[in-house]
Amino acid sequence: MKTGIHPAYGPVVFRDRAGGTAFLTRSTLVGSIPADRTVVWEDGRTYPVVDVDISTASHPFWTGQGRVLDTAGRVEKFRRRYGRSS
Repeated sequence: MKTGIHPAYGPVVFRDRAGGTAFLTRSTLVGSIPADRTVVWEDGRTYPVVDVDISTASHPFWTGQGRVLDTAGRVEKFRRRYGRSS
């Protein structure tokens, strides 16, 4: 790899504001997070933190709280409304 052209890559804590969970991973966002945005993690080290609005911990698809839409009913409603009259 060429030196000096790649962004900084390091550990970052992503905190889900809706679900109240956090997870530690690596990201290129480490270089763009202000120094005052840090959190002490479970291992005792201080890491930069990124607050996200939604993650797999709070998304309805992943939590099983998503709604199933009745697509067959939509098609029939469309055909009744715009279908040809006999």
